[in-house]
Amino acid sequence: MKFRTFIVEDSATIRQNLTETLQEMALVEPVGSAETEHDAKRWLARNPDAWDLVIVDLFLREGSGLNVLEALARCKRGQRIIVLSNHATRDVRWRCAQLGADAVFDKSTEIDELIEFCMKHLGRELEAH
Repeated sequence: MKFRTFIVEDSATIRQNLTETLQEMALVEPVGSAETEHDAKRWLARNPDAWDLVIVDLFLREGSGLNVLEALARCKRGQRIIVLSNHATRDVRWRCAQLGADAVFDKSTEIDELIEFCMKHLGRELEAH
């Protein structure tokens, strides 16, 4: 079993590197991506059952990852939301948690923690099935 993952990230290089790393290290299966708030919210609204994990950057080419988090407020049980940002300050982490994020990781320093999070929750899902 793999986590079906949707990535909201406006940098093609970061998105590609993140996808490759997570596929190799954390048994993640990419199901789509978006570079803007509008595209992310549209895909997520049209595909509510097509994902297990969403990874959201806060600063997008158009719009904000915070608005994407708000749009995910009613996600299904078992679906996970992660924020991956270069601006993972204490205040940002607090606000993201308020909006329903399961975890916030710093892009520059916490990729290993992101992988650990994915593996931990994937392990739980495998045990449940």
